[in-house]
Amino acid sequence: MEKNSDKRYCEECEESIIHDDVVDETRSHMPSDEMLGDLADLFRVFGDSTRVKILFALFSNEMCVCDIAELLGMTHSAISHQLRVLKSARLVKSRKEGKMVFYSLDDEHISRIFECGLAHVKEEYYK
Repeated sequence: MEKNSDKRYCEECEESIIHDDVVDETRSHMPSDEMLGDLADLFRVFGDSTRVKILFALFSNEMCVCDIAELLGMTHSAISHQLRVLKSARLVKSRKEGKMVFYSLDDEHISRIFECGLAHVKEEYYK
Protein backbone atom coordinates (compact mmCIF):
# COMPACT_ATOMS: atom_id res chain seq x y z
CA MET A 1 0.00 0.00 0.00
CA GLU A 2 1.30 3.45 -0.89
CA LYS A 3 1.91 5.68 2.08
CA ASN A 4 -0.12 8.51 0.53
CA SER A 5 -3.26 6.36 0.29
CA ASP A 6 -3.02 5.24 3.92
CA LYS A 7 -5.21 7.58 6.00
CA ARG A 8 -3.00 6.94 9.03
CA TYR A 9 0.09 8.26 7.27
CA CYS A 10 1.00 11.90 7.81
CA GLU A 11 3.18 13.42 5.12
CA GLU A 12 6.08 15.57 6.26
CA CYS A 13 8.17 18.22 4.55
CA GLU A 14 11.41 17.04 3.02
CA GLU A 15 13.17 20.13 4.36
CA SER A 16 12.81 21.83 7.72
CA ILE A 17 12.00 25.47 7.02
CA ILE A 18 10.17 27.65 9.53
CA HIS A 19 7.77 30.15 7.94
CA ASP A 20 8.03 32.81 10.65
CA ASP A 21 5.28 34.99 9.16
CA VAL A 22 2.79 32.11 9.22
CA VAL A 23 3.83 31.04 12.73
CA ASP A 24 3.61 34.62 14.06
CA GLU A 25 0.22 35.25 12.43
CA THR A 26 -1.18 32.00 13.83
CA ARG A 27 0.29 32.63 17.28
CA SER A 28 -1.36 36.06 17.41
CA HIS A 29 -4.79 34.42 17.05
CA MET A 30 -4.25 31.43 19.34
CA PRO A 31 -6.46 31.36 22.44
CA SER A 32 -4.76 30.95 25.82
CA ASP A 33 -3.68 27.51 26.99
CA GLU A 34 -6.40 27.67 29.65
CA MET A 35 -9.08 28.36 27.04
CA LEU A 36 -7.81 25.57 24.78
CA GLY A 37 -7.82 23.25 27.80
CA ASP A 38 -11.45 24.16 28.43
CA LEU A 39 -12.22 23.45 24.77
CA ALA A 40 -10.54 20.05 25.06
CA ASP A 41 -12.67 19.34 28.14
CA LEU A 42 -15.79 20.28 26.18
CA PHE A 43 -14.91 17.91 23.35
CA ARG A 44 -14.12 15.19 25.89
CA VAL A 45 -17.77 15.32 27.01
CA PHE A 46 -18.73 14.39 23.45
CA GLY A 47 -16.55 11.28 23.80
CA ASP A 48 -19.31 9.19 25.38
CA SER A 49 -21.90 7.63 23.05
CA THR A 50 -24.67 7.79 25.66
CA ARG A 51 -24.15 11.53 26.08
CA VAL A 52 -24.14 11.96 22.29
CA LYS A 53 -27.44 10.05 22.08
CA ILE A 54 -28.94 12.27 24.76
CA LEU A 55 -27.76 15.39 22.94
CA PHE A 56 -29.22 14.08 19.69
CA ALA A 57 -32.56 13.45 21.40
CA LEU A 58 -32.54 16.94 22.90
CA PHE A 59 -31.57 18.40 19.54
CA SER A 60 -35.10 17.52 18.41
CA ASN A 61 -37.18 17.87 21.56
CA GLU A 62 -37.19 19.01 25.16
CA MET A 63 -37.46 15.84 27.25
CA CYS A 64 -37.66 14.63 30.84
CA VAL A 65 -35.45 11.91 32.33
CA CYS A 66 -38.26 9.35 32.01
CA ASP A 67 -38.61 10.00 28.27
CA ILE A 68 -34.87 9.83 27.63
CA ALA A 69 -34.55 6.63 29.68
CA GLU A 70 -37.38 5.04 27.67
CA LEU A 71 -35.91 6.21 24.36
CA LEU A 72 -32.44 4.84 25.11
CA GLY A 73 -33.52 1.76 27.08
CA MET A 74 -31.56 2.83 30.15
CA THR A 75 -32.28 3.42 33.82
CA HIS A 76 -33.34 6.79 35.18
CA SER A 77 -30.21 6.76 37.33
CA ALA A 78 -27.89 6.26 34.35
CA ILE A 79 -29.59 9.03 32.39
CA SER A 80 -29.55 11.39 35.38
CA HIS A 81 -25.82 10.82 35.80
CA GLN A 82 -25.13 11.67 32.15
CA LEU A 83 -27.39 14.71 32.31
CA ARG A 84 -25.39 15.99 35.32
CA VAL A 85 -22.20 15.69 33.25
CA LEU A 86 -23.84 17.48 30.31
CA LYS A 87 -25.27 20.18 32.57
CA SER A 88 -21.93 20.82 34.29
CA ALA A 89 -20.38 21.25 30.83
CA ARG A 90 -23.19 23.74 30.04
CA LEU A 91 -24.41 21.62 27.14
CA VAL A 92 -27.91 21.13 28.54
CA LYS A 93 -30.19 23.13 30.78
CA SER A 94 -33.23 22.17 32.79
CA ARG A 95 -36.51 23.73 33.73
CA LYS A 96 -39.01 22.56 36.32
CA GLU A 97 -42.71 22.41 35.58
CA GLY A 98 -44.68 21.16 38.56
CA LYS A 99 -43.15 17.81 39.50
CA MET A 100 -41.49 17.38 36.11
CA VAL A 101 -37.99 18.50 35.08
CA PHE A 102 -37.43 19.00 31.37
CA TYR A 103 -34.03 19.13 29.69
CA SER A 104 -33.03 20.89 26.49
CA LEU A 105 -29.85 21.98 24.76
CA ASP A 106 -28.33 24.93 26.60
CA ASP A 107 -28.21 27.32 23.65
CA GLU A 108 -27.88 27.70 19.90
CA HIS A 109 -24.10 27.16 20.05
CA ILE A 110 -24.66 23.57 21.16
CA SER A 111 -27.00 22.94 18.24
CA ARG A 112 -24.38 24.27 15.82
CA ILE A 113 -21.57 22.20 17.36
CA PHE A 114 -23.73 19.12 17.08
CA GLU A 115 -24.82 19.91 13.49
CA CYS A 116 -21.21 20.45 12.39
CA GLY A 117 -20.02 17.25 14.04
CA LEU A 118 -22.84 15.23 12.52
CA ALA A 119 -22.22 16.74 9.07
CA HIS A 120 -18.54 15.82 9.34
CA VAL A 121 -19.35 12.21 10.26
CA LYS A 122 -21.97 11.93 7.51
CA GLU A 123 -19.35 12.87 4.89
CA GLU A 124 -17.72 9.48 5.46
CA TYR A 125 -21.02 7.62 5.01
CA TYR A 126 -22.07 9.36 1.80
CA LYS A 127 -18.81 9.28 -0.17
